[in-house]
Amino acid sequence: MKPTPKTFHVKSFGCQMNVYDGERMAELMGAQGMTATDDANAADLVILNTCHIREKATEKVYSDIGRLRKHGSDPMIAIAGCVAQAEGAEIIKRAKVDVVVGPQAYHNLADLVAKAARGEAALDTDMPLASKFGALPARRKVGPTAFLTVQEGCDKFCTYCVVPYTRGAEVSRPFAAIVDEAKALVDAGAREITLLGQNVNAWADEDGRGLDHLIRALDRVEGLNRIRYTTSHPNDMTQGLIDAHGDVESLMPFLHLPVQSGSDRVLKAMNRSHSTDSYLRVLDRVRAVRPDIALSGDFIVGFPGETEAEFADTLKLVDAVGYSQAFSFKYSPRPGTPAAEMDDQIAPGMMDERLQRLQASLNRDQAAFNAATVGRVCDVLIERRGKLPGQMLGKSPWLNSVHLVTDATIGDILSIEIVSAGPNSVAGAARVKVAA
Repeated sequence: MKPTPKTFHVKSFGCQMNVYDGERMAELMGAQGMTATDDANAADLVILNTCHIREKATEKVYSDIGRLRKHGSDPMIAIAGCVAQAEGAEIIKRAKVDVVVGPQAYHNLADLVAKAARGEAALDTDMPLASKFGALPARRKVGPTAFLTVQEGCDKFCTYCVVPYTRGAEVSRPFAAIVDEAKALVDAGAREITLLGQNVNAWADEDGRGLDHLIRALDRVEGLNRIRYTTSHPNDMTQGLIDAHGDVESLMPFLHLPVQSGSDRVLKAMNRSHSTDSYLRVLDRVRAVRPDIALSGDFIVGFPGETEAEFADTLKLVDAVGYSQAFSFKYSPRPGTPAAEMDDQIAPGMMDERLQRLQASLNRDQAAFNAATVGRVCDVLIERRGKLPGQMLGKSPWLNSVHLVTDATIGDILSIEIVSAGPNSVAGAARVKVAA
């Protein structure tokens, strides 16, 4: 048995959806009268909100548990998220943690913490039919940018991915609930909302209307200046959603659309259900309605059986698209996925070498995109203070990181001119305040 916690710390790993879930868990604990702390070593309760996409992310969780134990503070430790879902009771045996809760059950976290304090087993990895969102507390205070989960789960079953097993089947949150939460986020201080989902563009309402319908409705929410969404699947980019990029002013000119490989054979082995040609044709259609759109993607190098020629096809695709930014990873075999059992697993050294070459191309294109924005006038949402006196940081419509010296406050939207560019950010000069 341990005392009922009075302070807590949440650490989230992985995707933006985990960040959102971590924020909601913090709100749950706050509603129980607990106080948040930035210092994990000083907390009575440490919640590790985990990611299971790559092996290193999983091992990092166990390393963090070891560090907490080594420090000697002996907090109550709760493991949440996808590692909790995948490994369940095994975590309790291996790491002797107090609470294990899956991503579809964290609305029960307060009850599980109370059980652990009484010395009872505290494990919940159920995937109930009833949505967890209705059991979560109302949003009270957020920053100028906020995440909003609208869709969870995945039906695509890519051969390398554990998400269908840890997050379940694709489920769309109801239209009215999403709009209500968006309004609450705006009332709590958000000026920009990013809609989240494992396959966010697979969202559909009760009448079968897609994400474009939701975006157009959110565009009418007073005080919501910017809308983004991630992560999308190429096969779910409907013409209605593409048209929204040309029609909806608040929908920012940025699209994150993972492709994973430039080789059609590798894509088929991944069960990606799109080809390089169909992917490029989607991008052409998006650019036709929004010529200034910035494009982002995901890449996996070293998928089982990937040849040098097939990796070269990925580099050719990168050259053809010109991404403004991208995420790239070495293939990581996940237990229980078909790819983990495939022949011709690529040697780690070869994966390292290919990843370095891919990232060199992606970094080149990101720097080129940033440089091409110099001279542009655009609106920037001020998100936080910088390290230098008078410096503020924000994002451009194209999701560039922008730094500038200004007396504006967090949450202001400024019209700025981009005056210089570096490989990872751009500098702006403020012109006029647009909105607060």
